[in-house]
Amino acid sequence: MSEARGVRIAMWSGPRNLSTALMRSFGARGDCACSDEPLYAHYLAATGIDHPGRDAVIASQPTDWRVATEALAGPVPDGKPLWYQKHMIHHLLPGMGRDWMAGLRHAFLIRSPREVIASYVRTRPDATPEDFGFPQQEALFRHVTEDLGQPAVVVDAADLLADPPRVLAALCSALGVAYTDRMLSWPPGPQPYDGVWGPHWYAGVWQSTGFAAPRTGDTTLPPGHDALLAAGERAYAPLWDHRLR
Repeated sequence: MSEARGVRIAMWSGPRNLSTALMRSFGARGDCACSDEPLYAHYLAATGIDHPGRDAVIASQPTDWRVATEALAGPVPDGKPLWYQKHMIHHLLPGMGRDWMAGLRHAFLIRSPREVIASYVRTRPDATPEDFGFPQQEALFRHVTEDLGQPAVVVDAADLLADPPRVLAALCSALGVAYTDRMLSWPPGPQPYDGVWGPHWYAGVWQSTGFAAPRTGDTTLPPGHDALLAAGERAYAPLWDHRLR
């Protein structure tokens, strides 16, 4: 990939995982274009799933993954040197090609499955491992490290909240870009790169101006979720072993 065409960073995450805050951090650099879940419209159109603002999401992005990914591997918006692409791993559906990924630098944002599940099942008690992207994230991690031959770049959300400067500096170093302390804070409110679904999901981020202090919430799981937790931990462990320290 030509550096003159810019560095494309694909950050793969599951739900409830600090993904929007990390996008804010890169957006605050000043030299980085950001794209918010650019495969979301394809995911909704292909699955038929009903999410808040579904029609607006589908109208805002290409619904053909080929069109979307061709753009993601193309020139960086506004001629900037960096392009941060925030991806939800479950938007990467079976049958989608992977050739476009070779020109991107891939990283993975993970979080303790128990914390993610405890938060998520309060509103979706019938969630499956695929809804969290657990198996998809592990499979993509292996594709990136084994097939594409890229280094393992993994950030754990708990580490990021515990020491943002250290973890962000390590992430930038692993991605081959310069770190700046501008990544530690951002203005409150919506940003131009936010997806049209922002009003439904981003209230907390819109009130924030930086990474929040770590907090411990109730991670007790309702009965019947032992198998879901086990599946999440199996997929989480290989990535956690490679996390930036």
